[in-house]
Amino acid sequence: MADPLHTISITLRGAFAAVTGLAAEDIDPVVRPSDRADAQSNGALALAKQTGRNPRELAQAAVDTGALAATCSAVEVAGPGFINLTFTNEFLAEQLAAASHDDHLGVRRAPIERTYVVDYSHPNVAKEMHVGHLRTTIIGDSLVRMLMFVGHRVLRENHIGDWGRPFGMLIEHLVDIGEAEAAHELSVGDLNGFYRAAGEKFEADDSFKERARQRVVELQHGDPETLRLWRLLVAESTRYFNEVYRRLGVLLTDEDLMGESEYNDELPGVIERLRNAGLLDESDGAEVVFPPGFTNREGEPLPLIVRNRVGGYNYATTDLACVVDRIDRLHADVLLYVVGAPQAQHLEMVFAVARMAGWLRPPTEAVHVAFGNVLGKDRKMFKSRSGETVKLSALIDEAVERATAAVRAKNPEMDEAVQDDVGRTVGIGALKYADLSTDRIKDYVFDWERMLAFEGNTAPYLQYAHARICSIFRRAAVDRQTVTSSAIALADPTERALALHLLHFDSAVNDALERYSPHRLCTYMFDVAQAFTAFYEACPVLKAPDEATRLSRLALSDLTARILEQGLLLLGIGAPDRM
Repeated sequence: MADPLHTISITLRGAFAAVTGLAAEDIDPVVRPSDRADAQSNGALALAKQTGRNPRELAQAAVDTGALAATCSAVEVAGPGFINLTFTNEFLAEQLAAASHDDHLGVRRAPIERTYVVDYSHPNVAKEMHVGHLRTTIIGDSLVRMLMFVGHRVLRENHIGDWGRPFGMLIEHLVDIGEAEAAHELSVGDLNGFYRAAGEKFEADDSFKERARQRVVELQHGDPETLRLWRLLVAESTRYFNEVYRRLGVLLTDEDLMGESEYNDELPGVIERLRNAGLLDESDGAEVVFPPGFTNREGEPLPLIVRNRVGGYNYATTDLACVVDRIDRLHADVLLYVVGAPQAQHLEMVFAVARMAGWLRPPTEAVHVAFGNVLGKDRKMFKSRSGETVKLSALIDEAVERATAAVRAKNPEMDEAVQDDVGRTVGIGALKYADLSTDRIKDYVFDWERMLAFEGNTAPYLQYAHARICSIFRRAAVDRQTVTSSAIALADPTERALALHLLHFDSAVNDALERYSPHRLCTYMFDVAQAFTAFYEACPVLKAPDEATRLSRLALSDLTARILEQGLLLLGIGAPDRM
């Protein structure tokens, strides 16, 4: 073990079991960090209700077992039955050594490996990705990284919009301008221009409109030539998506694509299965399901439309097909949908219908990982100066340009190629971290100055903290691998405070995953960086009073750098070794 909170939880579980007669696995000691001590256990309160005993007496009985003597220098029963715990420095040093020699730096593997299917990013073919795709892509990617890190099987699903009526006009526009010109326009990233031109033709030219409608029929009936042209559109758009993903540093690849078209053949089966389950109703000529508990503004039952009055399928039908596929084919234990908060009711209705049909049943679960909007400084939806939706590629360009300029100003002597590389890392990191460090359910204001600042809870601040530690080892001319076995002494209060922060890495990662909230890991990382700054200012490292202290502080610095680097990596952010 390398997280003292987890170790103490196991110890107290045994102590409470001994004094209550309950099974240890059924006991939660509720151990948390505390301002009054290193940790506090509140488990006696719930156990007292369960056993009919006085909580303070129960807490004291657990302490009197002596189970905590080997790990705690002070134990106090306070209030109605809280147990305040102060760890011995020797115990903390042992935990630090365990974390230092662990590839996962003390973060436990999940006790049970589960299969997670994570639905995120989902751009549309022949449309450019914009700021609205930023949060789903970045939050989803971070959750994927954390889930993989703790040992789960993770399947990424990029549910792109690649099917439907717009493709009639898009294919006809492609035919009009020629495949070579279409490929050129799409390959240089002018997807919006291509889409806009097709839309203008559709509105202005009745013959084009008729051709487009006929092309939709041919597409739906599998006409070979129409499918070939459709695939060309998808392929060129995918190249553009991949370039954005490469620049953002997210994990999505072509193997993760699962567009609407993939479910087209499954939609009639979804309707048939709903009918066989006795769930289909008719409403205004459409086939619908009425999940209980959903009503409109008038208090009337709200239907989930699965086939409209002219026989067409819609998003709900496709989303139900997704649920069936992810459970039946991918054997998912957890379905994560990283989708904006406005889709909450739609997704909850889809999940409810899937439960009614018996497709989604315990222990399998579906979770909507909702998020708020990106706002401008006027607290309205973030737009460009011309009032248009901000393109994601333009946002990336500006982040890199601004960060590179800042790096050049701070380090004019640095090689230009290195400046460019660090600038890219800092810029992309700042863009991601500004998003991830905000509670995902809330809106956040996009502010270049704040996100690129080298002070405060920002990526540049964390990256600089990591780079500063790397510079210590360069100046010391010490190989970092040689200090991992050095004994760590915690004589100074700032050394001890830093140690406690480092040992909570496991809790921080698991807390972020439990709530699907990367901002909780960001808060932890910021606390670590601040604790290191306080330690570094109070405790000379290279000019330590003796060699043992010097090696101890180097070992503490090395573990800090490794946790900062790993934590940033879990957020999808690079950690340069110089800035």
